[in-house]
Amino acid sequence: MQWTWPSATRRPPPVTRDRRALFLWLAACVFLVAMMVLIGGYTRLSGSGLSITEWQPIHGVIPPFSTAAWRQEFSAYKATPQYKQVNAGMTLSGFQAIFWPEYIHRLLGRAIGLVFFLPLVIFAARRSFSKRFFWRLVVIFALGGLQGAIGWLMVRSGLVNTPAVSPVRLALHLSTALLIYALLLWAAMDVVAGGQRSAASKHFPLTAGRWPLAAWFSLLCLQIILGALMAGLHAGLLYNTWPDMNGHFLPESRDTIATIQFLHRNVAILVAAGFLFWWYLHRGYVKNARLGKVCAAVAAIIALQFMLGVATLLHQAPLPLALAHQMTALVLFTVAVIILWRVKRGHST
Repeated sequence: MQWTWPSATRRPPPVTRDRRALFLWLAACVFLVAMMVLIGGYTRLSGSGLSITEWQPIHGVIPPFSTAAWRQEFSAYKATPQYKQVNAGMTLSGFQAIFWPEYIHRLLGRAIGLVFFLPLVIFAARRSFSKRFFWRLVVIFALGGLQGAIGWLMVRSGLVNTPAVSPVRLALHLSTALLIYALLLWAAMDVVAGGQRSAASKHFPLTAGRWPLAAWFSLLCLQIILGALMAGLHAGLLYNTWPDMNGHFLPESRDTIATIQFLHRNVAILVAAGFLFWWYLHRGYVKNARLGKVCAAVAAIIALQFMLGVATLLHQAPLPLALAHQMTALVLFTVAVIILWRVKRGHST
């Protein structure tokens, strides 16, 4: 399908043919990256992330099958701080239980690379999109490679002296994953729109609400990063009262863990209040652009996420609640990207 534009001064659309196939491909990549984030969260929360002690991009595709191979893998794990300080005396079957989540996480990362790269080559050969759109996709692919390297550096930090990965590297790993996820989702929505703006963009003051919404989205990203630092520092195991922190508004201690938990608690309130304030301030635009349902969804997810966060804190971060908290955060991030795209592009459909 060939696109024509009424004015030569307007930028050509990013997609010129194969729109349906392109969207299905990008949507599949979005789904796989979402699964990657969720499985990665499970490996961290279940203590599985340090079970594989080497980074073998090619050879690591094949898991151990024989008893001898399993014993060799287990022997390498026994040399890690996690085994010596946390899991001493673990049986081979116990090791296998933490090995498979990490193996699946790494295998899925390799699969995403292939699922993204091979169709990219095919679509590029068919000239299915503009050069600008092609380079956007190349940047995403490069970020995927960088993400793999960051992931290994993160794991490596927990194999030296302490049985835990660096919280900073964990936050960077999650941030890069969400950046890739957002770029893929944005590209998929651009494919759906065909590079065109809605007629609504001519009648509603997009700029008035766009920058405040972008500022709110940045605050949401900060909150997610703080959540990653909370997980890396095991900060959810301290100050397990709410709304106070063991009877105080400010934590008695001024160490890093207490500070991160204090910030995570209060930025959550700013995220909730900030979005409701933006919605109220631009309610006329929201109504005319038919964004009411999306805004209601964001508000409902924020409320659910807030309640899950409090429950996770009060119960000292049990695995089911912690996983639900992380999953809801990803859903909130997804809807936030969608509403940001719709406001920026001026689409009401």
